[in-house]
Amino acid sequence: MNETPKTEIVAGRNPVLELLRSPREVECVYLQAGLEKGPLGRIIALARERGIPVKDVTAEKLQALSGIPSHQGVAALPAAQAYSSLEEVYERAGDEPLFLVLADGLEDPHNLGALIRTAEAAGAHGVIIPKRHSAGLTAAAAKAAAGAAAHLPVVRVPNLAALMDQLKREKGLWFYCADMDGEPWCTVDYSGAVGLVVGSEGNGVSRLVKEKCDFVVSLPMKGKINSLNASVAAGIVLYEVARQRLGLRAK
Repeated sequence: MNETPKTEIVAGRNPVLELLRSPREVECVYLQAGLEKGPLGRIIALARERGIPVKDVTAEKLQALSGIPSHQGVAALPAAQAYSSLEEVYERAGDEPLFLVLADGLEDPHNLGALIRTAEAAGAHGVIIPKRHSAGLTAAAAKAAAGAAAHLPVVRVPNLAALMDQLKREKGLWFYCADMDGEPWCTVDYSGAVGLVVGSEGNGVSRLVKEKCDFVVSLPMKGKINSLNASVAAGIVLYEVARQRLGLRAK
């Protein structure tokens, strides 16, 4: 697991409570496992009210995250910047067919940042991530995005599968899942409104999300390894979508 830079963490009961009362986005709240939860009740309630994941961690892990022994059994990880709304994504698209990237359970912030950077360069209109079981817009992700997160809307939603149904119904999106058992990525027609779904580093795209996809596309693996880094694989497919949108052909 990638260590979170200590400067990102807010620790202590009052600081975390004030953070949760503020409008700032929060990625996760960490609680010391085995600690009496009564005094932390308001923090837990506020986190749940805002849909922020709450994780139990060991005392050693909490001290390593916070960097201080006086963390009072609680710490929180703020987002490096605010998330966008779907309306902002639609505004960015304008009259163009929507071009979205959905990251299903991508847990490495460096991978997420690299994906955001490539998606922005390829002309995508937004990146969608789930609230749970996913890396978020932490400082590490923002750094890996190399400034792209300031230009490309990143939207965080409670349920990717439900959003896919909504986007199919309201925006006519066709979803393409990048996975091992699909059609060659370069033989597929990506015209129209496109949603490219990228899975987690270890488990790929989840079953429910994959079932919502209209196509499964894959890359040939000729070497000894059987998978690519998620952001690298996504980049190849993203630029095939971009090539077709631009009407470019090989000479």
